[in-house]
Amino acid sequence: MEEVSFRQVVSRGCGIDVHQKVAVATIGGEALRTQTREFGTTTSSLTEMKEWLLGNGITHVAMESTGVYWKPVYNILEPSGIKVWIVNARHIKYVPGHKTDKQDSAWILKLLLAGLLKPSYVPPKAQRELRDLTRYRNKLVQNVASEKNRIIRILEDCNIKLSSVMSSTSGVTATKLIDKLCDGKIVTREDIDEVYHGKLQCSKDDLYEACQGFITDHHIFLLQAIKRDIESTESIISELSARIKESLSEYDNAMEVLRGIPGLNRKTVEDLIAEIGLDMSVFPTEKHLASWAGMCPGNNESAGKKKSGGVTHGNKQVKAVITEAAWAATRTKNTFYSARYHRLAARRGKKRALIAVGHSILKSVYHVLSGVEEYKELGADYVNQRVEKRRRLYLKRELEKLGYDVQLTQQERQAG
Repeated sequence: MEEVSFRQVVSRGCGIDVHQKVAVATIGGEALRTQTREFGTTTSSLTEMKEWLLGNGITHVAMESTGVYWKPVYNILEPSGIKVWIVNARHIKYVPGHKTDKQDSAWILKLLLAGLLKPSYVPPKAQRELRDLTRYRNKLVQNVASEKNRIIRILEDCNIKLSSVMSSTSGVTATKLIDKLCDGKIVTREDIDEVYHGKLQCSKDDLYEACQGFITDHHIFLLQAIKRDIESTESIISELSARIKESLSEYDNAMEVLRGIPGLNRKTVEDLIAEIGLDMSVFPTEKHLASWAGMCPGNNESAGKKKSGGVTHGNKQVKAVITEAAWAATRTKNTFYSARYHRLAARRGKKRALIAVGHSILKSVYHVLSGVEEYKELGADYVNQRVEKRRRLYLKRELEKLGYDVQLTQQERQAG
């Protein structure tokens, strides 16, 4: 049996090359033979390393999944038939006394030989492809928002003050006025009368004055170029959405059930399925899923005392999707998540309350996808009812301890 451990090291210093150190252990009978060699990161050096590993009969390689520096090595070793394990660096990082490159590579080797390493979870190919689509779509959506903000900054340069009189520059009214300005037209009072409606907080005069500025040909050129870029990007987003919808067409029933959870819309459900999949057997319990997603606090205990800490590191995309869903759920009316958020935010702050709501949503998603049950709305008074029930039973027990026979009857509450 022969194993290998590999650690990639990046030295950021003047005149220092990026290098790797490899430790190889060969088990022959009862003897353990080790070798340590250093290789460069060029293709020829990595190919030389591969030939050296094959010459020693190596069957397994363990690599830290830090940054993107492991990918060139993985690309060279994968076609050779060597079984490459990409392991989480956090699982092998905090080891006192193993701080040099050679000692780190030898330590990874020992962990691999002892069976203390496990490879990172790699989803099926179809899910990986779906991830590429949803993540690229999210990046393009962010680009569109960035370009729209760029338009607002250019209009501010032209002394157009729409952002000062309107709560949102992404609404229908603001969009129509911005389109006129991007086309080089002067906004008149007739244009204001055409787009104005009663829900706007500003008056017609304020809106008209905010649209008066000094727009040059240079500004018009920039605005039209950005507008074309936005239209092109939105077209690509539509194509991606259609492809994602086609890929998930056979799971419409599961998606419809998930959309019954407050805070989840179609896009959020698509992003969530792309990240965690539909097979919940990968995660033993909902707690494992929350931990993998980084939506639960880490364990930090010493001498029987638990210390407060932040959430664990996890899947950043899942955390972003669930946080977005939690924000949406807090704005729903008469729901358990909304009541939970406002109750916790008063004591623990908005950010902690948001993570708690996201944790509850993720657990609901786990149970729905596991087929245990469909989502059932508990209502905003669920917690208050539980507290009232516990208090009622407590008071009854206390009176019974004093020798009273207690029968509880609920009185009808008078309105007003």
